[in-house]
Amino acid sequence: MTIPAKPARPGPIFTVGRAILRPALWLRYRPRVTGRELVPSTGPLLLVSNHESMLDTILIPSFTPRRVQFLAKASLFRGALGRWFFEGIGAVPVVRGSSSTAQAALDAGREVLESGSAFVVFPEGSRSQDGRLYRGRSGAAWLALETGATVVPVGLWGTNRALRNPQTGRRERVAILFGAPLDLSDLGALPGGRARREATERIMGAIQALSGQECAEKFAEGSTGA
Repeated sequence: MTIPAKPARPGPIFTVGRAILRPALWLRYRPRVTGRELVPSTGPLLLVSNHESMLDTILIPSFTPRRVQFLAKASLFRGALGRWFFEGIGAVPVVRGSSSTAQAALDAGREVLESGSAFVVFPEGSRSQDGRLYRGRSGAAWLALETGATVVPVGLWGTNRALRNPQTGRRERVAILFGAPLDLSDLGALPGGRARREATERIMGAIQALSGQECAEKFAEGSTGA
């Protein structure tokens, strides 16, 4: 699949879908949402979040104050119906395991941000299967430094319903925590590689502070190079 150079913006299907999903999600999960006032209402916005479940890609668009776009597996775009739906919500297709397509997806994300819109990235590159927070890939840092977008960390709790609190044995209550925007302005004078590493560390540190997850000192299995 060819990744579009200029991804479509979320259309009416996004608005209608969110209007239907939000009350349904409230009834099913009773999510606790905090920090929405920290999300800028205008300008390029990069949301960076931990990732434990497919539910994450539904909760963030449903409860973020702004319309957001995100990466989605290219296989979801197969067929006329899949393409119509995922293009309609502004998703950007990505083929896992290919560095060239990962970079193409990031280039498409840059287009989203440079148009003044909001883009969601899961820096771990893949879902955590055990509840730990894995090392972040540099793609989110690259987007932030390339575009100057405001970076807002997001911490998700309890979205992997198969995992239980080890102390209580109960499932965690679902929560969506938006953090304060990160200041990366001091990294502009650093060499590119060092700046991306430092930005990635700050991004993952902010996510961990919100999610409270134990950190894994390795990349998640199946994560892309982005």
